[in-house]
Amino acid sequence: MHPIAEDLKYAAIDIGSNAVRLLIADVIERVDHPVIKKTQLVRVPIRLGADVFDTGAISNAKRDYLIKSLKAFRLLIDAYGVNYFRACATSAMREATNRAEVLAWVEMETGLHIEVIDGPIEADLIFNTFWTQDLLKDGSYLYIDVGGGSTELTWLERGERRKSASFRVGTVRMLQDKVDDGVWREVHNWLLELRAENGRLLGIGTGGNINRLFKENGNKFGEPLTAADIGRQRERIAAYSFEDRVNLLRLRPDRADVIIPAADIFLRIMELAGIQEVFVPKVGLADGIVYDLYMRRKGRLTYADKAVG
Repeated sequence: MHPIAEDLKYAAIDIGSNAVRLLIADVIERVDHPVIKKTQLVRVPIRLGADVFDTGAISNAKRDYLIKSLKAFRLLIDAYGVNYFRACATSAMREATNRAEVLAWVEMETGLHIEVIDGPIEADLIFNTFWTQDLLKDGSYLYIDVGGGSTELTWLERGERRKSASFRVGTVRMLQDKVDDGVWREVHNWLLELRAENGRLLGIGTGGNINRLFKENGNKFGEPLTAADIGRQRERIAAYSFEDRVNLLRLRPDRADVIIPAADIFLRIMELAGIQEVFVPKVGLADGIVYDLYMRRKGRLTYADKAVG
């Protein structure tokens, strides 16, 4: 049977702590699993977390920057004739003391309703992407999604989600020295428990930073990235100044600083979990939102069937 592309377009807006993303995609139905085919991916480095993790609130300047970006996203959604879309905000918006005010301004100015999703739902949406990947479905995996404000961990066993958790460990937080030692103890205890229950795990790494480390290492698509690979690329990139990372390595400015703490988070989690290698499918929260929209249209709920406002 040949793959079938629906005559429908889906869009997802991911309002993260480091960047805001718009994904417009088609869903192609294959015999074994659906495939998300990206039509357009736009990323704006607003870095809401820089405000929130420092002062607790989103500044008027960042709010206005967000509104301008979302207005542009809304025009693209209309131009592409998108049938279904969903906008979700994560860690920075969750913690902003003025989130209700910001969300009201956003909806008034753009017409977009933003859902503020909690950590477990964020983890579930990311886990959804498992069903769109060519990974063995009978293995034991730990999904590791490292964002600007939080890290989501999900344990999968034979295609079933067994346990997930969200921790306030993120790249922007680390840059601002806002990660409490107690949070790392929580991560450590959670992973020790996981190892005792499961044993050997394979990793699945998501997020822009692990994608870039994968690219820097020169791996072929589908080839796992080892802890040694991540460590080697981390040291290589860290040897360059910020300016040289941008000019010589051609990293985006908003990637050039966070990629080092991202590598550190991955390495620490992999060590604690006893994981030697991680697969990098180049997907993230936006892909999970699209898959969730697709499944709901089919009348099938996914794990991420709740949201908090």
